[in-house]
This record gives sequence, C-alpha cells and structure tokens, in this order.
Amino acid sequence: MAGGAGFGLYVHWPFCLSKCPYCDFNSHVREQVDRAAWQTALLDELDHFAAETTGRTLTSIFFGGGTPSLMPPETVGALIDRARRHWAVDDDLEVTLEANPTSIEAGRFAALRAAGVNRVSLGVQALDDGALRFLGRGHDAASARAAVASARRVFDRVSFDLIYARPGQTVAGWQAELDDALTMVDGHLSVYQLTIEPGTAFAARHARGDLVLPDEEVQAALYETTQDRLDAAGLPAYEVSNHARPDQASRHNLTYWRYGDYVGVGPGAHGRLTLDGDRLATRTHRAPEVWLSRVQARGNGEHPRVSIDPPTRVREAMLMGLRLAEGVSRQRLLALAGDQAVLDSVLAGARLAHLVAAGYLVVTDRRIAATAAGRQRLNAILSYLLP
Repeated sequence: MAGGAGFGLYVHWPFCLSKCPYCDFNSHVREQVDRAAWQTALLDELDHFAAETTGRTLTSIFFGGGTPSLMPPETVGALIDRARRHWAVDDDLEVTLEANPTSIEAGRFAALRAAGVNRVSLGVQALDDGALRFLGRGHDAASARAAVASARRVFDRVSFDLIYARPGQTVAGWQAELDDALTMVDGHLSVYQLTIEPGTAFAARHARGDLVLPDEEVQAALYETTQDRLDAAGLPAYEVSNHARPDQASRHNLTYWRYGDYVGVGPGAHGRLTLDGDRLATRTHRAPEVWLSRVQARGNGEHPRVSIDPPTRVREAMLMGLRLAEGVSRQRLLALAGDQAVLDSVLAGARLAHLVAAGYLVVTDRRIAATAAGRQRLNAILSYLLP
C-alpha cells in the first residue's frame, strides 16, 4: 500500500466481559450472545456493502470492539473468507484483531491465526499491577507479558497499547515502564494519554474530584519522554499516538488517517465510501440488539447516508492527516476540494502562515505537516486552523 490510502474493512464486535471505566467505545456486557445469529448478521451486512464496492482491492481488515478476541474463531474465519470472495485482495493483506491479554483470550490465538488473522493488537494498557486495577483491567502485568510473548510466537505482527498520564504517575516511573515495554515490543507500540471521556465511570469520578490527572506540565513531560525514548529505540512516532519500526505501521489505520475508503460492518461502525464520484459517510445503529434486528429484517443496520461536501472533505482530510508525521498531500486536498477556490476557503493562508511562523506546521509545495511540537498541541492547532 506504500504511499496510498488503501481500501479497508472494519468489523465491530460490541461485546466485552466487563466495561473499563475510561472506555467510551460502543461496548456492552451481555450474559449470553447468540453467536450463530451474529455471524449470519455480520456476513449479511458485509454482503450489503460489498455489492456496492465491486472492483476494489482490499488492503486490510480490522476486527475491533468491544473485545473481538471473544468472537468465535469460526466467525472470524467466515468473515475473512467472505471478504476474500467479494474483493480482490492485496498480496500483503493485513488482518488485525484486537485482544485483551487474559489467559482465556491468549488460548484462542492459534485458532484465530488459523482463521486468517496475521496481526494482533493487545490491550496491555499498563505494566504495573496497581495501575491495571485502577484502569479496571482483567489481567495483571505478568499475564500481559505472557500474552505478548505468546502472540509473538503465533502472529506475523504484534502491537500493544499503553496508557500514560495516570493519576500520580511520575516521569521516572513512566520511563521505567517504557523501558520494560521495550523489552517486549515487536514492531509497533500505541501509547495513549489518559483522557476523561463524557459518560464514562472515570468522568463521574473526575467530576466529584475523586480522580485527578497530572497537571499540564507533567503531562507535557510524560509526552516528551515518550517521544524521546521510543525514537531512540527505533520506534519513531508515525502518528500522534502510534510508534513503529520501518514498514510496521498499521496499514488499516493509515487508511483512516490518509482519508481512504473503508467499509464499516457491525453495530456503531462508521465508513467512508466514494461511489459515483460522491463521498459518503456511513454509520450503523449503535445498540447491538437494534442493529441485529434491522439486519435480520433488511440485510443491513445502516442509518441514512450523508453526502460529504467538498469543504467538509478537506476538513476531514486535514483533521485525520495532520495526525501523521508525513502530513497531508496538497494534491490530495485539491482533488477532494475539486477547486482551488474551495481549498483556499477552508485553509486560510494567514492562519497557515501564522502556524508555520510559530513552528507548528511545515508547508511545502507538496505537503502540509505538523511538526513534533505541533503534534503535541494538535487539538489546539486544528481548532485554530479549521474554526
């Protein structure tokens, strides 16, 4: 997919064993799931989208959630096989599945690999038992290390996630945790700053004053320590929160960040499709049971689609692309705008010039990219650039 946006398939499995207190994803706890009904429904919705996108070459599949490693491996395999029948497939098709590092899920690795998964992303989140309890995780640090080691024996590529800027966390403590993580890293590491998301258990605790995040100065020091340590270890940031060795970036996520087309299947899944020259935003119903009943009734759980006008296309491409170290292609922006005047109306020259002068953006005749300092302040920069 080198340099291109690719064409991806996202499959959402909404079920978890428990709800993490920081999580605002579309995830739900259910005592029982009719696995046969869910497999049929996911395949039906996949068929629905595939009928409109014939002739594409699929470059990636991503199983997210929820906890997709709780999916029956035969369901995973059936979806991969169906996708391969619908579309031409890239010679180096990336098939990623998210998993938690519990012994139950690690025990499924071989079956998931046999089903066609070749990349796994593990929700390690911390390598400190106290931090894992605080984050509501169902594993300890020893289980995380064992799961990463097991995954590396089974899958071609392995990534895992960490969360920093936790209450009371120090730069020295985070440095030690990063050093520990680096002994386990394969080729990719995702490192996210803890944020308080509305509607989560952490949001309620934060509002009461029971949960206090590190102050801005400490958060900045933690971020800079992350960048310095991982860069020195040969894992530079190719995106705000994602670090990889050469050729180990997540190809599926690059499709999002490069504003490519992708199909979203399952409850609450979003997609972006270019059909007959129109760019469309798709999304499905979030509630699992409502989604399931709609698919059973009509073959898909879609809400009405939204046509994305040229100015909004440019804004979306900038919002996604400035997260990447490579930035955004100006030629791509012009193609999305359809007209230089439209592009100029969205990207005001004076605002661009101001951010360049401040050292937050680099603008050439080919690309617009955020500097390292700019990516650290990306939300503020985007609010200023795209008001």
